[in-house]
Amino acid sequence: MPNVNMTAAMLIALLLDASFGWPQSLYRVVGHPVTWLGALIDAGDRHLNHTADRNATRRLAGLGLTCGVIAVAAGLGFAVSAALPAGWGGVILTGILAWPLVATRALHDHVLAVARPLAMGDLAGARQAVSMIVGRNPERLDTAGVARAAMESLAENTSDGVVAPLLWGMVLGLPGIAAYKAINTMDSMIGHRTPRHEAFGWAAARLDDIANLIPARLTGLLFALVSVRPATAWTVMLRDASTHRSPNAGWPEAAFAGALGIRLSGPRSYDGHVADEPWLNAGSPDPQPRDLARGLALYRRAMVALAATMALIVLACGRP
Repeated sequence: MPNVNMTAAMLIALLLDASFGWPQSLYRVVGHPVTWLGALIDAGDRHLNHTADRNATRRLAGLGLTCGVIAVAAGLGFAVSAALPAGWGGVILTGILAWPLVATRALHDHVLAVARPLAMGDLAGARQAVSMIVGRNPERLDTAGVARAAMESLAENTSDGVVAPLLWGMVLGLPGIAAYKAINTMDSMIGHRTPRHEAFGWAAARLDDIANLIPARLTGLLFALVSVRPATAWTVMLRDASTHRSPNAGWPEAAFAGALGIRLSGPRSYDGHVADEPWLNAGSPDPQPRDLARGLALYRRAMVALAATMALIVLACGRP
């Protein structure tokens, strides 16, 4: 169950990030926790992931790295939490420390950077912008493909980058949000089904699936609730989410597709290989440039609803 103090702290983190993002001035001075985690994971990948080893050995090495990175992240969270004062002072400081682990503003701005050139007919500029947030080859994407890729990234990363870290922070405080961010960063770096990482990143990928099991479904529910067509979003989510290649991403993506009356997922190209994925909300049209603006509006409504829900939890459960 959410802890009222930690819910208040995560609400502060959400409001700070939605208002300011992570300023470049701060990044230049202290960097960002995700880049710190990334450096640790990259070092472990280079030193422990030996392609000549058997898959069983590489799985054990990857499991060791996964446990080690989580222990470092959660351990730092515990140490910092123990040093914070009680009451409102500790709540506010916890919120400030959790702030960089929430990606509300960055996610919105990255998708907006795709929407603007796409709306102006600048396909090359939109392809360049979407390459920053998806793994598929942007040069093969037409206008609908770029819009679809950006929509899918917005829907999935609302869960991975906002709802999941906040939920784990509400339940387990700084150790919880730090551990989740470690798991999610490892999955993005080594959790791929490639010859180098399929065995080594197995543990990270499975842990990420587990950590996002509840947040992904809550995110889909959130999108449906703030939609102008909630019944359709709910129906599409329940019908199509399980057809997605990911056990979690299909929930927010299917709800998003139903909410906006568009189709998402479908065949896509990775490294020259075409993956024949099923459509979410098949039979609806492809998203167009104007639909990205509608998607961003849906996302903003979802963030307002999320903040309001967290505030109600704090008010209902008592002051920190």
